[in-house]
Amino acid sequence: MFLIMFVLHDTSKLEDVMKGWNDAGVNGITILLSTGYRSITKSNILREDMPLIFNFEDIKQHEECTNRTLLSVVKDESIVDKVVEVTQKLVGDLNQPNTGILTVIPVARAYGMDRVYD
Repeated sequence: MFLIMFVLHDTSKLEDVMKGWNDAGVNGITILLSTGYRSITKSNILREDMPLIFNFEDIKQHEECTNRTLLSVVKDESIVDKVVEVTQKLVGDLNQPNTGILTVIPVARAYGMDRVYD
């Protein structure tokens, strides 16, 4: 099993990426609102009067600084290969700026996955 984690920069492509992953064999995707440290410092969200851990309203006010992080555990490497391929078709070459960051991590154990694969 593998954990696929993808930080999507262009949030307008989220639905297409989710559909592409589903078509590639991904049965479940967790989507998180995320913000990178570089984005925060470039847009001056991070100020002395703002805590390092901020609430959703703080992020919403600076929507241009938010990404979406997609997480999924898949059974085998063939699905990982399909996910990487479809992701790059939809967002572009991941080695280029402003596309996203995709990582794949081997999973030694996962519990509660049977209902995802049914």
